[in-house]
Amino acid sequence: MKMEVTELGPMKRALKIEVPVEEVAQRFVQAYKELNRQVRVPGFRPGKAPQALLEQRYAKAVEEDVVRRLVPDYYDRAVRQAGISPVLVEIPPLERVKIKRDAPFTFTATVEIKPKIELRDYKAPNPISLKPDTRTVTEEQLAKGMNVLREQHARLEAPPLGHKAAEGDFVILSVEGFLDGQPLEGSKKTGHLHKVGSNASVLGLEIDHHVLGRAEGDTVEISQPYPPSHPDGRVAGKTVMFKVTVNAVKLKTLPALDDEFAKDCGAYASLAELQDRLRTQMEKALKREIEEGYKDTIVKRLIETHHFDLPETLVERELEAIIRQYVQQRQRRGGEGASPLETSDLAKLRQENREEASRRVKVGLILETVAEKEQLTVTQEDLDNEIRRLASELKIGQPDLVKMIQAGGQDSIDELRARILAEKSLDFVYRNAVIQK
Repeated sequence: MKMEVTELGPMKRALKIEVPVEEVAQRFVQAYKELNRQVRVPGFRPGKAPQALLEQRYAKAVEEDVVRRLVPDYYDRAVRQAGISPVLVEIPPLERVKIKRDAPFTFTATVEIKPKIELRDYKAPNPISLKPDTRTVTEEQLAKGMNVLREQHARLEAPPLGHKAAEGDFVILSVEGFLDGQPLEGSKKTGHLHKVGSNASVLGLEIDHHVLGRAEGDTVEISQPYPPSHPDGRVAGKTVMFKVTVNAVKLKTLPALDDEFAKDCGAYASLAELQDRLRTQMEKALKREIEEGYKDTIVKRLIETHHFDLPETLVERELEAIIRQYVQQRQRRGGEGASPLETSDLAKLRQENREEASRRVKVGLILETVAEKEQLTVTQEDLDNEIRRLASELKIGQPDLVKMIQAGGQDSIDELRARILAEKSLDFVYRNAVIQK
């Protein structure tokens, strides 16, 4: 095989590949042998049709078959021989490629390649230096954590007789709207628990100042006007009268911080044991937070110290992935009624996220190079651990998650492997970094 490599730019190469005439002739022989076994030619037994007759009838089909087999085979050989990592391959349409059985076969593939990255400052003798994060779990933070537990175990209890709702109290409400003296369909809510002072609306009503100072059994009427442009035609330009009844007032009571409270929180013999367990959990969470902070700093350093051109195809792919994720999240928030994005909105999204897409691609290429140099790989154990972690995070069964990944085809599996490998590479750099004293 002969090959010529021509630079078309920093990230593009043209590979002119020549297949020897001997190989071309052999492929034609094989193709006609297979064809002879498959076709039925009247007057001849299977496999016994004359070559000349087959060439007369099927020459074009055989030529296309030989080209389809030769091109990917020799393209793969050429890429390995050239020592390049292709991102995008452009091969001329097969119907335009000419081949003759008695001549060398030549075709040209245009390839967008990954850049060659010279790694620097990621391990000894020049590791990344990190400023120490000396944060610890303070007594104040522990006290706040205990108060969160108290809030989670708080009880709502009846107040003294005649108590009136104050800020921070809870009220159980019944709300119903009336239009022209008649109940308005869809405007009724019963048994609604509302915290006074939370500024939360009920059926679109701001009710805090209406229920403040009210006692159990009190009823208040709220007049709510709607503009002519309101989407509900029944109330557009009209006023709805809402009747709000305070069915009950409740006081939130926090449990005392004692051994009994600890027992209510789980299998703890004492309050001290509960506090020790909470402190341990908080320290683990803080350790993870500090480690993530270190890794964020490492990523920034890697970006700052490595300079190379980015393949535009990879940036575009990452940009499309970012926009696709945004659209999916928007649809989940808005449900079926979510309106599609306008073309101008999509263009704005692309512009706003291009820098982030480039950053992700650059980090990915650096970490990929680290993995290659350090011979890091993704094992089956790595895959199993990541699937267990994701299943726990997403709160779905592992078999269901595996089915979801497999349903995405090889691309989904490759994406999962790439993400795990990138994390292993980043962890390698982190373990080789030096934290200043």
